[in-house]
Amino acid sequence: MREGRVGRDVRVRRLDLGHFVRPAEETGTGQPRVEPVLAYLVRHEAGLLLFDTGIGGGDPATEAHYRPRRKDLRGALAAAGAAPDDVDLVVNCHLHFDHCGGNRLLPGRPVVVQRRELAAARAGGHTIDGLVDFPGARHEELDGEAELWPGVHVVPTPGHTDGHQSLVVRTDRGVTVLAGQARDTASDFASDEMARRAALDEPGGSWPPYPGWLDRLAAFGPGRVLFAHDRSVWEGTLPGPG
Repeated sequence: MREGRVGRDVRVRRLDLGHFVRPAEETGTGQPRVEPVLAYLVRHEAGLLLFDTGIGGGDPATEAHYRPRRKDLRGALAAAGAAPDDVDLVVNCHLHFDHCGGNRLLPGRPVVVQRRELAAARAGGHTIDGLVDFPGARHEELDGEAELWPGVHVVPTPGHTDGHQSLVVRTDRGVTVLAGQARDTASDFASDEMARRAALDEPGGSWPPYPGWLDRLAAFGPGRVLFAHDRSVWEGTLPGPG
Protein backbone atom coordinates (compact mmCIF):
# COMPACT_ATOMS: atom_id res chain seq x y z
CA MET A 1 0.00 0.00 0.00
CA ARG A 2 1.19 3.51 -0.78
CA GLU A 3 2.04 6.26 1.64
CA GLY A 4 0.00 9.45 2.01
CA ARG A 5 -0.91 12.16 4.48
CA VAL A 6 -3.71 11.37 6.90
CA GLY A 7 -6.85 13.33 6.14
CA ARG A 8 -5.26 15.77 3.67
CA ASP A 9 -7.24 16.25 0.47
CA VAL A 10 -9.22 13.04 1.05
CA ARG A 11 -12.71 13.13 -0.45
CA VAL A 12 -15.62 10.67 -0.44
CA ARG A 13 -18.20 10.73 -3.24
CA ARG A 14 -21.34 8.64 -3.47
CA LEU A 15 -22.12 6.77 -6.71
CA ASP A 16 -25.69 5.78 -7.60
CA LEU A 17 -25.57 2.33 -9.22
CA GLY A 18 -29.29 1.56 -9.44
CA HIS A 19 -31.89 -0.05 -7.22
CA PHE A 20 -33.75 -3.26 -6.49
CA VAL A 21 -37.03 -4.23 -4.84
CA ARG A 22 -36.71 -6.02 -1.53
CA PRO A 23 -39.70 -8.40 -1.27
CA ALA A 24 -42.26 -8.00 1.50
CA GLU A 25 -41.09 -11.17 3.25
CA GLU A 26 -37.63 -9.61 3.70
CA THR A 27 -38.56 -6.11 4.87
CA GLY A 28 -40.30 -6.95 8.14
CA THR A 29 -43.09 -4.50 7.25
CA GLY A 30 -45.36 -6.68 5.15
CA GLN A 31 -44.70 -4.41 2.15
CA PRO A 32 -42.00 -4.49 -0.51
CA ARG A 33 -39.40 -1.71 -0.45
CA VAL A 34 -37.36 -0.14 -3.24
CA GLU A 35 -33.74 0.26 -2.10
CA PRO A 36 -30.90 2.15 -3.77
CA VAL A 37 -27.59 0.52 -4.53
CA LEU A 38 -24.82 2.93 -3.57
CA ALA A 39 -21.06 2.77 -3.93
CA TYR A 40 -18.45 5.25 -2.73
CA LEU A 41 -15.37 6.66 -4.41
CA VAL A 42 -12.54 7.68 -2.07
CA ARG A 43 -9.95 10.08 -3.46
CA HIS A 44 -6.76 9.84 -1.42
CA GLU A 45 -3.20 10.96 -2.05
CA ALA A 46 -2.30 7.28 -2.24
CA GLY A 47 -4.80 6.65 -5.03
CA LEU A 48 -8.43 6.08 -5.90
CA LEU A 49 -10.41 3.53 -3.88
CA LEU A 50 -13.84 2.19 -4.81
CA PHE A 51 -16.04 0.82 -2.03
CA ASP A 52 -18.53 -1.59 -3.65
CA THR A 53 -19.15 -1.82 -7.39
CA GLY A 54 -22.88 -2.29 -7.98
CA ILE A 55 -25.31 -4.95 -9.14
CA GLY A 56 -24.01 -7.94 -11.03
CA GLY A 57 -25.89 -10.11 -13.47
CA GLY A 58 -28.02 -12.57 -11.56
CA ASP A 59 -29.58 -15.87 -12.46
CA PRO A 60 -33.23 -15.77 -13.59
CA ALA A 61 -34.55 -16.60 -10.11
CA THR A 62 -32.53 -13.79 -8.52
CA GLU A 63 -33.63 -11.34 -11.21
CA ALA A 64 -37.29 -12.20 -10.66
CA HIS A 65 -36.96 -12.08 -6.88
CA TYR A 66 -35.26 -8.66 -6.62
CA ARG A 67 -36.15 -6.97 -9.96
CA PRO A 68 -32.87 -5.01 -10.10
CA ARG A 69 -32.37 -1.93 -12.24
CA ARG A 70 -28.70 -1.29 -12.90
CA LYS A 71 -26.76 1.88 -13.62
CA ASP A 72 -23.47 1.44 -15.43
CA LEU A 73 -20.41 1.69 -13.20
CA ARG A 74 -18.40 3.28 -16.00
CA GLY A 75 -20.96 6.05 -16.37
CA ALA A 76 -21.10 6.65 -12.62
CA LEU A 77 -17.31 6.89 -12.48
CA ALA A 78 -17.26 9.26 -15.45
CA ALA A 79 -19.74 11.56 -13.69
CA ALA A 80 -17.27 11.65 -10.79
CA GLY A 81 -14.38 12.49 -13.11
CA ALA A 82 -12.84 9.02 -13.14
CA ALA A 83 -12.61 5.89 -15.26
CA PRO A 84 -12.20 2.20 -14.40
CA ASP A 85 -8.49 2.39 -15.22
CA ASP A 86 -8.09 5.13 -12.59
CA VAL A 87 -9.24 2.88 -9.74
CA ASP A 88 -6.31 1.56 -7.70
CA LEU A 89 -8.09 -0.47 -5.03
CA VAL A 90 -11.51 -2.08 -4.54
CA VAL A 91 -13.09 -2.86 -1.18
CA ASN A 92 -16.32 -4.86 -1.07
CA CYS A 93 -18.30 -4.72 2.16
CA HIS A 94 -19.35 -8.26 1.26
CA LEU A 95 -19.73 -10.38 -1.86
CA HIS A 96 -23.48 -10.49 -2.48
CA PHE A 97 -24.37 -9.78 -6.10
CA ASP A 98 -25.53 -6.21 -5.44
CA HIS A 99 -22.17 -5.17 -3.96
CA CYS A 100 -19.52 -6.82 -6.13
CA GLY A 101 -21.23 -6.79 -9.53
CA GLY A 102 -18.78 -4.36 -11.14
CA ASN A 103 -15.60 -6.09 -9.97
CA ARG A 104 -15.29 -7.75 -13.35
CA LEU A 105 -14.83 -4.32 -14.95
CA LEU A 106 -11.67 -3.89 -12.86
CA PRO A 107 -9.48 -6.92 -13.67
CA GLY A 108 -6.10 -6.94 -11.99
CA ARG A 109 -7.16 -4.47 -9.34
CA PRO A 110 -6.71 -5.70 -5.75
CA VAL A 111 -10.10 -6.52 -4.18
CA VAL A 112 -9.89 -6.33 -0.39
CA VAL A 113 -12.16 -8.86 1.32
CA GLN A 114 -12.30 -10.73 4.60
CA ARG A 115 -10.99 -14.28 4.25
CA ARG A 116 -14.17 -15.78 5.72
CA GLU A 117 -16.32 -13.81 3.27
CA LEU A 118 -14.37 -15.06 0.28
CA ALA A 119 -14.52 -18.63 1.60
CA ALA A 120 -18.30 -18.37 2.00
CA ALA A 121 -18.68 -16.98 -1.52
CA ARG A 122 -16.63 -19.81 -2.97
CA ALA A 123 -18.57 -22.46 -1.04
CA GLY A 124 -21.69 -21.79 -3.12
CA GLY A 125 -25.16 -20.51 -2.34
CA HIS A 126 -23.81 -17.16 -1.14
CA THR A 127 -23.69 -15.06 -4.29
CA ILE A 128 -23.49 -15.32 -8.08
CA ASP A 129 -20.38 -17.45 -8.53
CA GLY A 130 -19.09 -15.73 -11.67
CA LEU A 131 -18.90 -12.40 -9.87
CA VAL A 132 -16.21 -13.62 -7.48
CA ASP A 133 -13.61 -15.55 -9.47
CA PHE A 134 -13.37 -14.16 -13.01
CA PRO A 135 -10.45 -13.65 -15.43
CA GLY A 136 -8.10 -11.15 -13.82
CA ALA A 137 -9.65 -11.40 -10.34
CA ARG A 138 -7.13 -10.54 -7.64
CA HIS A 139 -8.23 -10.83 -4.02
CA GLU A 140 -6.37 -9.46 -1.02
CA GLU A 141 -7.68 -11.43 1.94
CA LEU A 142 -7.81 -10.00 5.45
CA ASP A 143 -8.33 -11.62 8.81
CA GLY A 144 -9.75 -8.70 10.74
CA GLU A 145 -8.87 -5.02 10.77
CA ALA A 146 -6.28 -3.35 8.55
CA GLU A 147 -5.08 0.12 7.60
CA LEU A 148 -5.02 0.15 3.80
CA TRP A 149 -3.69 3.68 3.34
CA PRO A 150 -2.96 6.33 5.97
CA GLY A 151 -6.27 7.15 7.64
CA VAL A 152 -8.20 4.48 5.69
CA HIS A 153 -9.11 1.46 7.83
CA VAL A 154 -11.08 -1.70 7.14
CA VAL A 155 -13.08 -2.76 10.22
CA PRO A 156 -15.00 -6.06 10.43
CA THR A 157 -18.72 -5.45 11.02
CA PRO A 158 -20.25 -8.96 10.94
CA GLY A 159 -23.97 -9.50 10.98
CA HIS A 160 -25.46 -9.31 7.51
CA THR A 161 -22.76 -11.83 6.62
CA ASP A 162 -20.07 -13.24 8.88
CA GLY A 163 -17.39 -11.60 6.74
CA HIS A 164 -18.99 -8.19 6.34
CA GLN A 165 -16.61 -5.23 6.65
CA SER A 166 -16.88 -1.44 6.72
CA LEU A 167 -14.43 1.28 5.77
CA VAL A 168 -13.35 4.16 8.03
CA VAL A 169 -11.99 7.19 6.17
CA ARG A 170 -10.28 10.10 7.92
CA THR A 171 -10.50 13.41 6.06
CA ASP A 172 -9.57 16.96 6.99
CA ARG A 173 -13.28 17.51 7.70
CA GLY A 174 -13.65 14.58 10.07
CA VAL A 175 -14.12 10.82 9.99
CA THR A 176 -16.61 9.12 7.68
CA VAL A 177 -17.65 5.48 8.00
CA LEU A 178 -18.76 3.63 4.88
CA ALA A 179 -20.91 1.06 6.63
CA GLY A 180 -22.06 -0.91 3.60
CA GLN A 181 -24.83 -3.19 4.82
CA ALA A 182 -23.68 -3.40 8.41
CA ARG A 183 -27.14 -1.94 8.89
CA ASP A 184 -29.74 -1.51 6.15
CA THR A 185 -30.73 2.02 7.10
CA ALA A 186 -29.48 5.05 8.99
CA SER A 187 -32.38 4.68 11.42
CA ASP A 188 -31.40 1.07 12.19
CA PHE A 189 -27.87 2.27 12.90
CA ALA A 190 -29.22 5.10 15.05
CA SER A 191 -31.25 2.63 17.15
CA ASP A 192 -28.11 0.59 17.84
CA GLU A 193 -26.16 3.74 18.64
CA MET A 194 -28.80 4.90 21.13
CA ALA A 195 -28.80 1.48 22.81
CA ARG A 196 -25.03 1.71 23.12
CA ARG A 197 -25.23 5.27 24.47
CA ALA A 198 -27.79 4.21 27.09
CA ALA A 199 -25.61 1.28 28.17
CA LEU A 200 -22.63 3.61 28.58
CA ASP A 201 -24.70 6.09 30.59
CA GLU A 202 -26.09 3.41 32.88
CA PRO A 203 -23.92 0.29 32.92
CA GLY A 204 -25.76 -2.79 34.06
CA GLY A 205 -29.15 -1.48 33.03
CA SER A 206 -31.61 -3.43 30.94
CA TRP A 207 -30.94 -2.15 27.43
CA PRO A 208 -31.46 -3.59 23.96
CA PRO A 209 -28.38 -5.37 22.60
CA TYR A 210 -26.15 -3.70 20.04
CA PRO A 211 -23.32 -5.09 17.88
CA GLY A 212 -19.89 -5.13 19.47
CA TRP A 213 -18.27 -3.55 16.40
CA LEU A 214 -19.95 -0.25 17.33
CA ASP A 215 -17.39 0.11 20.12
CA ARG A 216 -14.56 -0.18 17.60
CA LEU A 217 -16.13 2.32 15.19
CA ALA A 218 -16.62 4.75 18.10
CA ALA A 219 -12.88 4.71 18.77
CA PHE A 220 -12.36 6.50 15.45
CA GLY A 221 -14.73 9.33 16.41
CA PRO A 222 -16.85 9.29 13.24
CA GLY A 223 -19.09 12.23 12.43
CA ARG A 224 -20.88 10.63 9.47
CA VAL A 225 -21.95 7.10 8.60
CA LEU A 226 -23.02 6.27 5.04
CA PHE A 227 -24.85 3.17 3.85
CA ALA A 228 -25.14 0.93 0.79
CA HIS A 229 -28.95 0.82 0.63
CA ASP A 230 -30.02 4.11 2.21
CA ARG A 231 -29.36 7.65 0.99
CA SER A 232 -29.92 8.97 4.50
CA VAL A 233 -26.79 9.78 6.51
CA TRP A 234 -26.23 9.23 10.23
CA GLU A 235 -24.52 12.27 11.71
CA GLY A 236 -23.28 12.85 15.24
CA THR A 237 -20.57 11.61 17.51
CA LEU A 238 -20.32 8.06 18.79
CA PRO A 239 -19.53 8.34 22.52
CA GLY A 240 -16.42 6.70 23.90
CA PRO A 241 -16.40 4.39 26.90
CA GLY A 242 -15.97 7.13 29.44
